[in-house]
Amino acid sequence: MRQTFRKEERLKSGRVIKMLFSHGNTFLIHPFRVNWVSSAGESKYPARVLVGVSKKNIKKASERNHLKRLCREAYRKNKYLLYDYLEGRNVNCDFSMIYIGRSKPDYTTVEKKIILLLERLISELDLQPAENKIL
Repeated sequence: MRQTFRKEERLKSGRVIKMLFSHGNTFLIHPFRVNWVSSAGESKYPARVLVGVSKKNIKKASERNHLKRLCREAYRKNKYLLYDYLEGRNVNCDFSMIYIGRSKPDYTTVEKKIILLLERLISELDLQPAENKIL
């Protein structure tokens, strides 16, 4: 699998984002809060992701942007874990990763947490069947 992060893999639709936060499932792997929703079906990109950083905890925009870049890079390098699972089960997943920590971690710390996050998301998807909603 190519390690790219295309525009189509980013979650941008306001309607889907609103549904994700109002009706989606949530879990916490510090320093990330994850909201997710799954749906049945086949897509060229089975996972779409939204990356955010809490303005309450990280005041400077340049630091928030840097953290978002780190998160996107770690996801790009390790998304194959999630893609292999989703493609094997014909399921789509939209999720958000919101950084809620107060410190500014280095890349290796972020990458370890993203891997844990993806593994937890896979286990959560195993527990709940896909909804038949078209997103």
